[in-house]
Amino acid sequence: MGTDARACIMVIFGGTGDLTYRKLLPALYNLQAKNAMPDNFAVVAVGRRDIQADAYMDAAYKALQQFSRTEVDPKIWAQLCERLYYQKANFNDDGGYYDLKLFLSELDEKHGTGGNRVYYLAVAPEYFPVIVEKLYQNSMVKNRTTSQKVVIEKPFGRDLSSARALNQRITEVFSEENTYRIDHYLGKEMIQNIMVLRFANVVFESVWNSQFIDNIQISSSEIVGVENRGEYFEQSGALRDMVQNHMLQLLTLIAMEPPANLSTESIRDEKVKVLKALEHFTPQTAQEFIVRGQYGAGKIDGKKVRAYRAEEKVSLISNVETFVALKVNVANFRWAGVPFYIRTGKRMQNKGTEIIVQFKRLPQILYFKDYGTLHPNILSIKIQPTEGIYFQFNVKEPGIQNKIVPVNMDFCQNCLAEDNSPEAYEKLLLDVTQGDSTLFTRWDEVENAWKFVESIANAWQTQPTALPTYAAGTWGPLAAEQLLVKDQRQWWQV
Repeated sequence: MGTDARACIMVIFGGTGDLTYRKLLPALYNLQAKNAMPDNFAVVAVGRRDIQADAYMDAAYKALQQFSRTEVDPKIWAQLCERLYYQKANFNDDGGYYDLKLFLSELDEKHGTGGNRVYYLAVAPEYFPVIVEKLYQNSMVKNRTTSQKVVIEKPFGRDLSSARALNQRITEVFSEENTYRIDHYLGKEMIQNIMVLRFANVVFESVWNSQFIDNIQISSSEIVGVENRGEYFEQSGALRDMVQNHMLQLLTLIAMEPPANLSTESIRDEKVKVLKALEHFTPQTAQEFIVRGQYGAGKIDGKKVRAYRAEEKVSLISNVETFVALKVNVANFRWAGVPFYIRTGKRMQNKGTEIIVQFKRLPQILYFKDYGTLHPNILSIKIQPTEGIYFQFNVKEPGIQNKIVPVNMDFCQNCLAEDNSPEAYEKLLLDVTQGDSTLFTRWDEVENAWKFVESIANAWQTQPTALPTYAAGTWGPLAAEQLLVKDQRQWWQV
């Protein structure tokens, strides 16, 4: 491919961590397999473990065999090995940065990367400001230059004040333009399809408003528990772990106005407008419109699983929510009166992320009242594990009886070939090298999301809400069902 404007060295801090082995290395391998990366490109995994390069390559290869969405081809792996390196460094030690700086300079000469860098912080959040400051102090970042980028995983702060403090420390070194706050949900294929579905189809965009839509439901459920993340989850809970980022990102894409154009900033501007339009909660409204829950013991796929409070590094008297459901209002002209119902939880009945758009029911008049129940039109955007679009509408059932029945059009994107959709990290890593930040969150998105979430956290602190236990393998506490029942609605399981 020759010299490319995307030429750079990607330096992954946390090179021996779970994220690198499960997601980043498989993504880089599959990009290599597609010949999607420039020739002038290298990857340096930085870790605190004192291991030899050969041992790291063996560990990386085993990770690919376990986590890659495609079968590992030894020839492609050999090509990736030619540009993959391991460097030991203590994140707090200036000496490690000095050695890393010299090593990167050698690789610049070898691979012709021109001094361009992508620093990927796949580390615990407390190391974000430490690494950024050490990079600057050791002259490894030319202050705010376009050739130096930083990628930061969630969580970006624990609350509004910590997020602001972290952002200030990072943007003192890296400009906003070169700060990539990654939310892997935005790299998923069907997330990128939401805007196309809306804005490229007059049949949907013309009715995408309060005149025709009854309610919108955004659900993300997991069958796993907290696994080995008990210590982290005790500090975050479902509210901070899922609602503040993933769920609100989905809401903004569904609710945003058409952007002036498809530029990065135009799209981000419209998403921020949605976040600013969210009605914040008070202690009273939080009691009425938010449901919390914590999973107890139960069965998943026929196997007994333990309660949250029995998980490792979780308090025996923990009051942290593993489930949250809430009714959200977007206070603007398009969505006035349309409730957005959000729910997310662990140890649920099924794994999946889905957006349901329920259109308003037609009046039961004329002959329809004699034809049976008139079902509402339902549009389902299925994000994972199945990717696709489902649309439910009414027809007359064939035969001599006058009966209306719901039927569906169902497009499944990944049913015929399970590997036809790239992993989210493949798209996002490629975008970083190309300087495209459309699918990354801008600071004012993060800030306004935290303002909304903090209104909930403050309401809970002022007036604690109930924390019912729900059995693992169910759809959460009964109160979540009642949240919709009292509005004469229901959660749709399409």
